[in-house]
Amino acid sequence: MAIAKVCGIETEYGIHVLHGDPNPIAASSVLVNAYAHELVRHKVGWDFEDEAPGNDARGFAREGAMPPQVETHLVNTVLTNGARFYVDHAHPEFSTPECRDPLECVRYDRAGEEILIRSMEAADRSAPDGSSIVVYKNNSDGKGNSYGCHENYLMDRTVPFSRVVAGITPHFVTRQLFAGAGKVGAETALHEGTRVDFQLSQRAEFFEEEVGLETTLKRPIVNTRDEPHADPRRYRRLHVIVGDANLAEVATFLKVGTTALVLATIEDGVPAARSLALADPVRAIHEVAVDRTFTRPLAMADGSTATALAIQWELFAAARKYADDQGLECLGPAEVGEEVLRRWESVLHGLETDPLSLARQLDWVAKLQLLEAYRDRHGCPWDDPRLAAVDLQYHDLRPARSLFRRLDTERLVDQAAVARAVTEPPRDTRAWFRGQCLTRWPSAVATANWDSLVFDLGSDPLRRVPMMDPLKGTAEHVEALLDACASPSDLLDRLSE
Repeated sequence: MAIAKVCGIETEYGIHVLHGDPNPIAASSVLVNAYAHELVRHKVGWDFEDEAPGNDARGFAREGAMPPQVETHLVNTVLTNGARFYVDHAHPEFSTPECRDPLECVRYDRAGEEILIRSMEAADRSAPDGSSIVVYKNNSDGKGNSYGCHENYLMDRTVPFSRVVAGITPHFVTRQLFAGAGKVGAETALHEGTRVDFQLSQRAEFFEEEVGLETTLKRPIVNTRDEPHADPRRYRRLHVIVGDANLAEVATFLKVGTTALVLATIEDGVPAARSLALADPVRAIHEVAVDRTFTRPLAMADGSTATALAIQWELFAAARKYADDQGLECLGPAEVGEEVLRRWESVLHGLETDPLSLARQLDWVAKLQLLEAYRDRHGCPWDDPRLAAVDLQYHDLRPARSLFRRLDTERLVDQAAVARAVTEPPRDTRAWFRGQCLTRWPSAVATANWDSLVFDLGSDPLRRVPMMDPLKGTAEHVEALLDACASPSDLLDRLSE
C-alpha cells in the first residue's frame, strides 16, 4: 500500500522595486525581514545542517552537473505555521509546511500569498525613501529568466527511482493542460522561426533534459535531488520543479492531487492500460505548451502517437481503478481523494468539449479570456507590449492591482481558514510540533529545519530534537504533551524520558 503522500509547495516570487534600489537580493531581504520584524517579532533562523542539494537519487550525477548552492548568508526565517520564508538567490521564497493532503496544501499555498502581501505592506511602511516593493506570483520575467514553483511528495524509499521516472514523466509532460498558468509569447530560442502567441505553461519551454540534478540550468523534467528531510532508510522526497505557480485554487488542487495519486499508482505497481512512455519527453513538453487545440499527436516510444489529452485520460483511468481497488488513504481524508478524481475527470471533459468553460478553475483559461477580451477591445496583435503587461498584472499580488483578484474564480478554501493558516500549523503532520514550539517558546528555539529543532536553554550544549517521520509530531501525537509542559526545559526532559 502506498505511503501517505505528505506534500508541500515552494514558491519563488518575482520581485520588482518601484522608485528605489533595483537589486532583487536586497529587496527580497527587505521583504522577509520586514515581515519577521514587524509581524513575527522573534525571528528563528534556518538550520542548514542537513542541506545536501548535490545528492542524486540515481547514485551519480552527470559530469559537469551544477546542483544549487546552499546560500547560508541570505535571510531565512521559520514561521509559527511551520513554513519557511527566506531569500533564495534573487527571489523571496515561501515553502509551505508539510501537508497531509492536497486541499491542505492549497490552504497553505494561499497563506503564503497572504504572507507576501503583508510583507509588501510592512516593507512599504518601513521604507525611508518612498520606494515600494511589488511581488508577482509567476514564473518568468518576460526576458528569458525563469524561476520556480516546486512541489514535494513523500515516497517509499524501496521503490526504484527508475520506476518513478518512467511512471511520472508522461504526467509531468501533459498535466500543464490544467496546471499551466499561461503566458503570452515565447522567451527562448526554442520556437525561433515559429510564431507563438500564447502558451499553456510559463515554465515548459525552459526544460532541456528528461532527468537531472540541476534546477536553474539544463532544467530536467524529473529532478533527481535526493534530500528526504526524513529517515533516509524509509523515505524519499520527490522534488518536482516542472510546475507553474498557480493562483487558481482548483489548478493548484489538481496539480498536487493528481501528481500524488499518480505517484501512489507507481508505488503500488499499478500501471496504465497501455505504455505511456514518450519517444522524446523534452520535445513533447514543448509541443504540449503551444497546442491549445489538444490535438497535436505526440510520438510515443512504441512507435504510436497520442495526444496530451489522451495520455491524461489513460492516467485518470488507472487512478480511478486504483482508487476502486485499493482506496485513497494515501491522499488523506477519503473525501479529498474522491474530490481529486471528480475534478480531474470534470476538467478533462471540459477540455474536450469547451475549454473556455473552465475559466473559473484554470489559470491559463482565465488569463486567455482576459487577453482575448483586451485584444477585441483594442484591436491589438499578440506581440503588442500591452498584452505582456496584462499578463504580468494577472500575477500581481497587490490586492488593488491584481487582475486575478477581479475574476470570479472558484475558491476551495475560505478566507477565514487561510487567515488561520498564516499563523497556525497543520495539525496532522510534524509541522504542528515545529509551529507550536515556535509559538510557545520562540526565544528558546535557536534554529529549525524540516526534520529537527535546536533548542538553546541558555547553557551549553544546544539540544537537538529530531523529527525524522513527517507523520509524527502531529496534534494528536503531541498536543497533550505540549500543554502539560510549563517550559521548553520541561519539554526536553519529558522527551528524553
